[in-house]
Amino acid sequence: KPGYYAKSKEFSIDQVEEPKDLCVVAGHLIGHPNIASKNWVMKQYDSMVGTANMTTNFYADAAVTNIKDTERALVMTTDCNSRYVHADPLVGGQIAVAEAARNITCAGGEPLAITNCLNFGNPYNPEVYWQFAGAVTGMGKACTKFKTPVTGGNVSFYNQTSIDGKEDPVFPSPVIGMLGILDDKKYLLTLNFKNEGDKVYLLGEVMNDISSSEYAYSFHGIKYSGAPYFDLDKEYELHQSIKALNKAKLISSAHDVSDGGLFITLLESAMPNDLGFDITTSSLIRKDAFLFGEGQGRIVVSVAPENELAFQKLIQESNISLNLLGEVIKEDLLIDGVSFGSISKAKDKYNNALGNMLE
Repeated sequence: KPGYYAKSKEFSIDQVEEPKDLCVVAGHLIGHPNIASKNWVMKQYDSMVGTANMTTNFYADAAVTNIKDTERALVMTTDCNSRYVHADPLVGGQIAVAEAARNITCAGGEPLAITNCLNFGNPYNPEVYWQFAGAVTGMGKACTKFKTPVTGGNVSFYNQTSIDGKEDPVFPSPVIGMLGILDDKKYLLTLNFKNEGDKVYLLGEVMNDISSSEYAYSFHGIKYSGAPYFDLDKEYELHQSIKALNKAKLISSAHDVSDGGLFITLLESAMPNDLGFDITTSSLIRKDAFLFGEGQGRIVVSVAPENELAFQKLIQESNISLNLLGEVIKEDLLIDGVSFGSISKAKDKYNNALGNMLE
């Protein structure tokens, strides 16, 4: 194991002072190229795939392609966070598969199989070989859990540059391409909040964790921290609960918590219909961790008021942690009574940040 791995394991959130103004953090993340909209790139290509693409005008965690003359559709996604894999290849490899499955599930699909594109440095470098072996082992463990066989893939080694005669490999990046099936298109699930007054819930455990988050890495400049919290069994249970809720038509939207943490998830859910949110954080968790930590196994759902009791009852029958965050409102982004701006300004920054950097 390389020296940096032990250094990463020593990291604790207690070593980081919580910023006094979290609105500054939110603004940083909204405009960061790792998080901001990639539409500047995507709009330069044909997004229609003929007339089969069902998510050109819908917002979902995965792409949905119509299978004509049937009730079914294909659901597809690609996922990997190389920071997580670099921090802990075994855990990061599992997370890459789990996030892909989470995205398929949040679009209403059932995960079926994966392919992969494994990008690493020089395999004769012991550190790189350790990363590769750990990531592949982690992927295999998660694929077994989600019953998603590996149909194929490719391995790309020697992705590196030389700086002053020293090899500098890319962060290990096992990119997962996952295929799922939506058996009935009426169960297509989207990520966007639908109506003012809908309740906003967070499913999954909230941890006092900012490890390997974009917040820790790019805002605080912390380059060595462990992989974010992850529990494969709890992740799997969460997915099954989302499927049950969707089949019962008890949730209006579902969007997973990933890059940028809960705040970005809420923002991305609010933007499509120009809505806002009014939420309350937990007094048991540091506010920066609650909003910007990237602990895995969490999904934000919105629930129409008339479905709330049935929703709560179904979740209580499972082992899934449930937090009522607040509700959908008109356009303000309110957290603990503090305004984090308007949806229009946040949306403008999110949509144009990348283009402004590149043009």
